[in-house]
Amino acid sequence: MPSRQRNDRPVSGAALGRHRFTFAVVADSHMNPRDDRTSSPWVTNRLANDRTRHVVHQLNRQQPAFVIHLGDMIHPVPVLPSYAPAAERFHRLLAGLNAPLHLVPGNHDVGDKPVAWMPAGNVSEDNLAQYRRHFGADYYAFDHEDCHFVVINAQIINSGFADEAAQRAWLEQDLEASRDRRIFLCTHYPPYVAERHERSHYDNIDEPGRSWLLGLIERHGMEAVFAGHVHNFFYNRHGATECYVLPSIAFVRHDYTEMFRVGPAGEEGRDDADKLGYFLVDVHEHGHVAHTFRTHGATLREGQALAADGETLAPHLAARHSKACAFAPLGVDLRHPWAEITEIPYSGALDEFERKKARNDYVLLALWEMGIRKLRLPLHDLLDEITRARMAELHALGHAFTVFSFGVPTGEARERLLAHRGLVDALEVVLRWSEAEASLPGLREIGQKAALPIYLSKLRTSADAERDGSHFHHFINHGFRPDEGETLAAFLGGNGARERPAGFVFRVARGDSPWDDLPAIANLADGLGVRAQVQVRLASDNPAEPMFDERANNNRVAETVAAAWTHPGSEVFLDTLVDLDRGYFPRLGLIDRRCNPRGASRVVTHLQAALETALGPARHTAQETALGPARHTAQQSGGGQWRAGPAHVVAGGRLCVLLGEQALAALVLPEPRLTVDAVPGVFPQGATEGVGRAYDLVSGSIGAFAWRAREASQGGELSMEAALDCAVPTLLVFAA
Repeated sequence: MPSRQRNDRPVSGAALGRHRFTFAVVADSHMNPRDDRTSSPWVTNRLANDRTRHVVHQLNRQQPAFVIHLGDMIHPVPVLPSYAPAAERFHRLLAGLNAPLHLVPGNHDVGDKPVAWMPAGNVSEDNLAQYRRHFGADYYAFDHEDCHFVVINAQIINSGFADEAAQRAWLEQDLEASRDRRIFLCTHYPPYVAERHERSHYDNIDEPGRSWLLGLIERHGMEAVFAGHVHNFFYNRHGATECYVLPSIAFVRHDYTEMFRVGPAGEEGRDDADKLGYFLVDVHEHGHVAHTFRTHGATLREGQALAADGETLAPHLAARHSKACAFAPLGVDLRHPWAEITEIPYSGALDEFERKKARNDYVLLALWEMGIRKLRLPLHDLLDEITRARMAELHALGHAFTVFSFGVPTGEARERLLAHRGLVDALEVVLRWSEAEASLPGLREIGQKAALPIYLSKLRTSADAERDGSHFHHFINHGFRPDEGETLAAFLGGNGARERPAGFVFRVARGDSPWDDLPAIANLADGLGVRAQVQVRLASDNPAEPMFDERANNNRVAETVAAAWTHPGSEVFLDTLVDLDRGYFPRLGLIDRRCNPRGASRVVTHLQAALETALGPARHTAQETALGPARHTAQQSGGGQWRAGPAHVVAGGRLCVLLGEQALAALVLPEPRLTVDAVPGVFPQGATEGVGRAYDLVSGSIGAFAWRAREASQGGELSMEAALDCAVPTLLVFAA
């Protein structure tokens, strides 16, 4: 029997096994009868056809084995005379797709689920007949290799139609006959959005049909469920089954902008274009990885010619998904609420008689895109039932949680830590250092009972501020500096030798360099025989000083990623995932308050992909300009193959040199622009010339350059044939 993904252990990285095939999933194209007109009152909807055409172009480049459309192919509802012209327009445009297309009926295609208050007309037998004339069967199944794909018509569930009974009987029989296959379910309505027992609303399947369907999902151990309709990204695990709600390729359902504590994007949030996209799903021997490809609302008009696609890092990003990457050295602080359930106001459009609830899963999506597994959060998050359940879901995917507390955990916090120790990978305890020795017995007991590594951090007081020559500490500051080795050695020489912690927490202040500090911290930890957890600040040490310079933020994030890759023995965390644009220590994070990627997020994604790609055999061929086979050529590295070289201050910025076994790289950090025509260093194995690659870490584009080794006054130098002008963080990789 083919192996199935279960939730009793994480399936990630090498455990996924060999890649089998890739398929695409798109949702909610809402196409119009004409490209320049729509029955919708929103201007954004006029872009639906052109946005769909762009997705077809992208999918043809990516060459999936097949494409599944999750419904709402067209915008006109079945009772409108424009339904048939819109269906014809859909077929003409999708005829350009170079892959088999499988369709799932949506509520715009057959009518809303059978609820009297639904605004656009309920599903009916006449609507079903019309759908079948224009689009074909509304429920069916197909196979690809050892996988079984099931398409259902969610709108007829609970309808009482003869078609509902027929679908029910067919589905139960089909699933029973497919027990030896991996099963993927495709539906328009998701069974639920946030909670298994949530009340009926516009965006879920009602009872009793919901429980019937969830029972089948549980009984047959389905691998995944893909749903559309909501036009936003959501992720749940239902037992062993991963449940995805996809974004739209046309527009955002803007009632859900209430999830974000910031004003909406265009058209009150409907044109939040960074949230538009589709899935490419890699199926492996022992599981799957669902990659979101953001379209950013790109359009392609009929007859428009696009410029030839240049070489990009896109083919290599698949291996950097949090679930797929074998090496994920970087972690982040989850300072903002990341698992809370938000109540969406009843606005009078689609829901008016019930509140519906949702969780902002764009935080999770950003983590997956950046290949970040390690997450730092307060121990008290374990006390919240909803957050704790979310931790369990993410832990099953391979995410690792470091929880922190001030002082030795006591009371309910201690009880929860011990009761749910399987969700926690490390405990960080912040202490007044004068009380550290007395805290050791209590920490040892917790460490033994919970089987957890414990890291100690020093609370910095006004006395430390005087020694540091800074202002008194009115605001919280903790973590050791690299120059406090004597303090740590003395501690370990006392009772710390008997109650030795796993490691210590170090802090890299905003004014200090991660590239310079991390080697010093790693050497200190090695000398003491402990591990280091390193927290890199994006915030200023001054709570009133905003850090809103995106260029500087991109540089600091790039430097941190590179430093983490060259010191895999240290746990490295960036202190901010989502912007803190108000209150104390305001600063940019990796994603903005709408949880859309900032330049820093793209730097993390692209730099990790570039570092991994550059370590493997020659993969920079013309074939890699297209997604598809090249997405799986990147070999998983151990990360330690990159070693830290020197940093050079040059006119216009800095160069940080990375040394590999068969390559040399330079991370270019422009301030604000840096022209590079040579990099100090000697190429490994004595090569004297070659062709290199320049990775733009914000856009992900790749350029080529020729280089030649020449002697310099000290050491060596790799000279580039033509100077390169860098305005964003750039990785130069010199290969023979």
